[in-house]
Amino acid sequence: MSDEQWVQVEGRRVRLSNLDKVLWPSTGTTKGEMLHYYSQVAPALLRQLADRPVTRVRYPDGVEAQRFFEKNVPAGTPSWVRHHELAASPGEDDGAVVDLPVIEDVAGLMWVANLGAIELHTPQWRVGPRGGVQPPDRLVIDLDPGPGAGLVACARAARLVADRLAEDGLRLTVPVTSGSKGMQLYAPLDGHRSASTVHGYVKGLARELAAAHPDLLVATQQKAARPGKVLLDWSQNHPAKTTITPYSMRGREHPTVAAPRTWDEVEPGLEQLTWSQVLTRLEEHGDLMP
Repeated sequence: MSDEQWVQVEGRRVRLSNLDKVLWPSTGTTKGEMLHYYSQVAPALLRQLADRPVTRVRYPDGVEAQRFFEKNVPAGTPSWVRHHELAASPGEDDGAVVDLPVIEDVAGLMWVANLGAIELHTPQWRVGPRGGVQPPDRLVIDLDPGPGAGLVACARAARLVADRLAEDGLRLTVPVTSGSKGMQLYAPLDGHRSASTVHGYVKGLARELAAAHPDLLVATQQKAARPGKVLLDWSQNHPAKTTITPYSMRGREHPTVAAPRTWDEVEPGLEQLTWSQVLTRLEEHGDLMP
């Protein structure tokens, strides 16, 4: 392939470049393969991105080189890419704003992936048609294993968290292996609770569970408390925070994905999944996210 080409994606012209560039040296996975993954996973991923502003983590020279986080739309953004000026820290009154894109279609995915944006991070809320932060429509608890812990410990923690959420009526909890070290648990909300209410609820729940299971769980970021335990990170429910989007690839040593899982899989032996495994699972099981 040539270094640069223009393609038609659902009626839009998208510039693609350097498709044979290796982004994951450990596996030889190229930028072209990443674009293929995003084109194939688009129906499921776009459901998760819908109306959510996207913070990108760009790896222009691959996962072993320098990365950078990008919030504002970059120079040269196509005119058809939707974007909104939003408060840089929703809930804070500091006046700072960012101009964030919303990825709505396959062309948008191809555009952002071509920029080397391997990771797509989104908040727990959506933006209105004319802008403005809406109440959160989901909550998330990040299960982050400390030194000496791993996915086995996260699997135990996930079941404890899901059972506790069910006691409060949140019975549809979806486990997602993060593609990094741990997991996230998502629970859909009715959109009638404020972000501060959800943030406070998850913080209290995490502290309650950590107190009840001190051998396994912690709810504090203090490094001294982390070894051998799973951090219940409640902070990503703050409106200024984002989480790796389900079905996004990760900029790790291997081309792993933040992958929704069934509860039957949340057992010892649970492993992170690669992009090719996720595509196969989508064909076999469909989209597991609500």
